[in-house]
Amino acid sequence: MSPRAQRVADQIQREIATLIQLEVNDPRVGMVSITGVDVSNDLASARVYVTVMNTLSEHAELNQETMSAPGELDQLEIDENLNALNKASGFLRTLLAKRISLRAVPKLRFYFDSSIERGQRLSNLIDDALEADRQLHSD
Repeated sequence: MSPRAQRVADQIQREIATLIQLEVNDPRVGMVSITGVDVSNDLASARVYVTVMNTLSEHAELNQETMSAPGELDQLEIDENLNALNKASGFLRTLLAKRISLRAVPKLRFYFDSSIERGQRLSNLIDDALEADRQLHSD
């Protein structure tokens, strides 16, 4: 990515995070975090990478039945958030055009970023290996 495209991607990342939080009223969009944006060199399209956090409803019983263990996400929840964000991409693009000064605002496409989950899984494996090593040497 060119330096200019990188600057535009960084600005889009900041603005999209704010816009999702303040302007998107779709109930399917839960707690999402924008982890990165890749903009094409011609600034025509942008890939927006998001992670989805588990969200709780107002009903405790429903949460018990539908929520997975902390840290684990339902693929259905991820897909629902991505579909809602991709559906709102035109709306977000319009709002983005008002907030940043570009001749043409890139088309937005949202993708799930599983790098945080992979990192957590690797961290847990390392912790387990260290604990097993401690137990082996303490005996």
